Amino acid sequence: MVLQYVISGALVGLVVGATGVGGGSLMTPLLTLVFGVPAQVAVGTDLLFASITKSGGAWTYARHGQVRWPIVYWLALGSVPASCLTLAAVQQLHLDSVQFNALLRPILGLALLLTAAALAFRTQIQVLGARAIANAAPALVGNANSACLAASGTDRALRPAPTLALGALIGVLVTLTSVGAGAIGVVALFFLYPSLVARQLVAADIAHAVPLTLIAGLGHAALGTVDWAMLLALLLGSLPAIHLGARLSGRLPERVLRVFLASMLLLIGLRLLWI
Repeated sequence: MVLQYVISGALVGLVVGATGVGGGSLMTPLLTLVFGVPAQVAVGTDLLFASITKSGGAWTYARHGQVRWPIVYWLALGSVPASCLTLAAVQQLHLDSVQFNALLRPILGLALLLTAAALAFRTQIQVLGARAIANAAPALVGNANSACLAASGTDRALRPAPTLALGALIGVLVTLTSVGAGAIGVVALFFLYPSLVARQLVAADIAHAVPLTLIAGLGHAALGTVDWAMLLALLLGSLPAIHLGARLSGRLPERVLRVFLASMLLLIGLRLLWI
């Protein structure tokens, strides 16, 4: 079984390295549907797996000055309290494995459908965000900051309230399912900040995911829902594979990969919801 976890970690790491899609949308369904791991253990283990695997990417982006820290701050201001409240609620409910699985299954299915939609319609969502910003621009006339905003692009201005709300939503989703800090978070940021460089939005999302998944994962560890041996096996497979996937990323057709992953996540999400 350990070897199977190592191979699974390598496969997920390869996809993550090549596409940037969050491992949670792949790892948690793999552990629950293929290996029969209890849902709460799969989520708790995958959260710590994500915090470790994303740390390297966050450090690389930060070293090159790509991380928009104010965006990360407002995301974390919403997500970390939401994660803590979600963990407290789960603890108070005293759910056994069967009850937690019944709670998780539809939420995970919905999260995977949202991830699939985010992957498939990323460009369209970014265009909608740009239009929303453009339509809101006239309302800035007369505002003391309008000249500054016009000079820099209104969508480059920080948007604290919606960013905080997005963080809170991601915090709940990630804590319950380990899904949401990847494709969903990035595409939502595309909508909120459509003129920022994609690399900067991805960097902000990854940098935000590290503390969120770490806190949520440690919370699950406190609840006793982390399999440490499985975590080690997954990391042994994934860490080298992520670097290999990153080397292959420029040679693979990004659009084809995105459509394939969206289709796969759509099928898994539908299975979790209705089968």
